[in-house]
Amino acid sequence: MATQPTGNLDFEEQRMRIVRAIEEVEKMSAETRKLLAGANKVGAETKAVPFATVFQGLIAIAGLLGAGAAIAKLFFP
Repeated sequence: MATQPTGNLDFEEQRMRIVRAIEEVEKMSAETRKLLAGANKVGAETKAVPFATVFQGLIAIAGLLGAGAAIAKLFFP
């Protein structure tokens, strides 16, 4: 038989933390998509297309770091 964990586990609180973390990740993803769309527009309007890909990479890295921080916050509160 499985042993029961000792202590008081508030599953509703854990569920709400997970929901908030997911909402935070979705918000960061939406912001990242918005920034990428802006970078694509600027890249199309200017002749600095090689630099636009660098900015896209930086924005993508920033989005991944933000999502990673939200997930880390979820697992290590």
